[in-house]
Amino acid sequence: MILWFGAQDHVLAQNAEKDAKANQFCTNIADAASDARFALQKQALADMEKEIEARLKVLEAKRAEYEEWLRRRNEVLAKADETVVQIYSRMKPDAAALQLSNMDEEIAAAVIAKLNPRAASAVLNEMEPARAAQLANVITDAPKRDKNPVRQN
Repeated sequence: MILWFGAQDHVLAQNAEKDAKANQFCTNIADAASDARFALQKQALADMEKEIEARLKVLEAKRAEYEEWLRRRNEVLAKADETVVQIYSRMKPDAAALQLSNMDEEIAAAVIAKLNPRAASAVLNEMEPARAAQLANVITDAPKRDKNPVRQN
């Protein structure tokens, strides 16, 4: 029985020595582990910053695209003088349609856009369907969109 207690004391002493060595090892590498963790976090932040910068560039490009579209739209609408619009609004729809069909696309679209909806629909109804659709596309000219946009996450 004494041998067993002596052996148990020896095992406990060895375990205590192993624990002390393990604690010493942990203490010795704590700074290195902390540095490694810091380096990983720093790299993750740098990667996130690059991703944010890329997304900002995409957003800035979209903003510029929409500003250009708005500028073009305002230019088109400005081409239709109010006096001209009043003249076309008092014309018969078939006569107005014939004249607008032969006009520059942007000017015709601007005139139609400034007519009241009832008069504009009557004029477009009198036009050839292809020309009416073409002018409607100019009126509603939205920024060109990709047919298959790729979403970036």
